[in-house]
Amino acid sequence: MTTPFYANEITALKRSGRYRERHLYEHDVIDLASNDYLGLADDPTLMEQAYKTLLKAPSYAAKASMLVNGYHQIHADFEKALCEANGFEAGLLLGSGFNANIALIESLVRKGDALFMDEKYHASGILATKLTDGKVTFFSHNDPHDLQEKLERSKAKRNIIAVEGIYSMDGDILPREIIELADRYGALLIIDEAHSSGVVGKRLMGVFDLYDIKIGVNHIKMGTLGKAYGSFGAYILASEHIVDYLINRAKPIIYATAPSLFDTLLGHQALLHIQQNRESLKQAIVQRQAIVKETLGLDIPGLIVPVVIDDNVRVIEIRDQLLKEGMLVGAIRQPTVPKAIIRLIARVSVDLGLLRDACAAIDVGPMTKV
Repeated sequence: MTTPFYANEITALKRSGRYRERHLYEHDVIDLASNDYLGLADDPTLMEQAYKTLLKAPSYAAKASMLVNGYHQIHADFEKALCEANGFEAGLLLGSGFNANIALIESLVRKGDALFMDEKYHASGILATKLTDGKVTFFSHNDPHDLQEKLERSKAKRNIIAVEGIYSMDGDILPREIIELADRYGALLIIDEAHSSGVVGKRLMGVFDLYDIKIGVNHIKMGTLGKAYGSFGAYILASEHIVDYLINRAKPIIYATAPSLFDTLLGHQALLHIQQNRESLKQAIVQRQAIVKETLGLDIPGLIVPVVIDDNVRVIEIRDQLLKEGMLVGAIRQPTVPKAIIRLIARVSVDLGLLRDACAAIDVGPMTKV
């Protein structure tokens, strides 16, 4: 019998405690693992509104790429709403945040350009750096001083900076100084707001909103619909000039089928919900941040609660023990993170008392907080 092609690799993953599996969880489990920060994925009202609107449309699927016949009024309406909510000139919808990062970095960073990327940027962005002819430099995480030193030495035709609003694993927030550096040096600034949009800011629109940044022609925002917006897909907001360029150059836009019409409508309904319930959502977020501070001693800018375990086996044991108690948390291991962590999401839809119980249950044993 022939040995399976990747048997040795799978065996090595199992021995190191890095083997991954998919699981089907019971519906009555308390969800403290997903990125559905505002609980909108569980809101039947949004689904019903999106469904009713789609039934009135002449077609129910995109059917083609945006540049053939896949661009619908449903897409255009949501792009316009996102631009108005965030203060940008133009927008583009894509199938996923992963594709959006590939589109931005592969197409914007040309020969003779320099890309300065935070060392903890999402895996999609790091993969995209392998596809560009520009010079790629990683700077120390959230460190404006290191970034400035590297910008000072740059002789590139264009400087491009890629950072995240809130980082998905550590849960820490982008310092305002990095945005100011981009403006001072005339660099293009890409901010991946997947985990900050819908969670921070006066209008819950993300870090541009939080820091009251006047949107400039060098600012680019990428956001996803699969987190706080409770749907699936992504968007890029930028100047008309940048969006025009991306339409003509970015492969995930040119060659991929346009985003799902239903998911687009669901994302649009989520945006309206956030705008209409802004103050109550902000209050709910603050309450949950206070519980995390009280029980775990952590100050979190968003709703991501990382607890370092630094043991691939132990982190799975903790997750499974909490699951027996009816609480689902994330167990994140290398290579996704340098050290294994329990990743809890203080979702707005989770009862405050249950969140307090979950935090108390995690704060046991020999573990270290980020």
